[in-house]
Amino acid sequence: DGANEKSLETFRKRPGTADGGSVKSQKGGQNMSLVTTKEMLNDARDRHYAVGAFNVENMEMVQAVLAAAERLRAPVIMQTTPSAIKYAGADYFYGNVFAAAKDACVPVALHLDHGSDYSLAVQAVRAGYTSIMIDGSKMPLESNIQITRKVTELCSSIGIPVEAELGKVGGKEDDLEAGPGEAYTDPGEAEYFVEQTGISSLAVAIGTAHGFYQGEPELDLQRLSDIKRRVSVPLVLHGASGVPAEAVAESIRRGICKVNYATELRAAYTGAVRETLENQPELIDPKIFGKAGRERVTEQVMEKMKVCGCAGKV
Repeated sequence: DGANEKSLETFRKRPGTADGGSVKSQKGGQNMSLVTTKEMLNDARDRHYAVGAFNVENMEMVQAVLAAAERLRAPVIMQTTPSAIKYAGADYFYGNVFAAAKDACVPVALHLDHGSDYSLAVQAVRAGYTSIMIDGSKMPLESNIQITRKVTELCSSIGIPVEAELGKVGGKEDDLEAGPGEAYTDPGEAEYFVEQTGISSLAVAIGTAHGFYQGEPELDLQRLSDIKRRVSVPLVLHGASGVPAEAVAESIRRGICKVNYATELRAAYTGAVRETLENQPELIDPKIFGKAGRERVTEQVMEKMKVCGCAGKV
């Protein structure tokens, strides 16, 4: 733990950061910033919309997500999974998102999605992430509470909000997998979990799944309403890729404040790259097919932001 305290002190002194990771600049007379998700999600809860949270895999996807947010004047969350960090390192993703946020005309947050353990949370905080998820949903309830509380204590000391998950979102994405028939979030347990951990937001399991769906998912919207009545923190919907727009909108009306998208963005980017290379097999310039992927992702993100109702909220 002493090493972790030293890590946090290093983060506090990181050039360009202050107040738990807030980065500000001036553009067009406006104050811009890399911000935490706390105020974003609280505003979404109070004004009855959701902030789109988009998994980014490379520089082009970061640029694409920001372009969509600026066109629609929407707050935005960019996030990375543990496998993305394993692939490139948290510092690389921080560098890309910081470069995007410092001159942006909308607030941008950088979130660790499905943080797998305490050490990864520390790594992300040290790198400059402004929001952390710790996912202990595969653990027994009390073990989930224990690891979540530990991460919350770490992050709250420097103003970084923490998301956690209760119940199990099904499907498979990256190294994340849950089997069929996994437990939905129990409203009573959700209330207890939030009280015991001090988290800033809660991801709930109501019938969504990671990856592509085989058929149309059926969401337990009554369960979501029951959770909302017992929990005051903003609620998060994972596995939204492929969920019909009206189902997402109804979830937002019932209390969802953050909606996660990953699979559809990957498919959009890869599809555009594949099409470009098939049409121009002699092409060797990555900038050309990267641009095609970037443009396709921007279109996808704008569509999802409109579903979330966050367009025009900045």
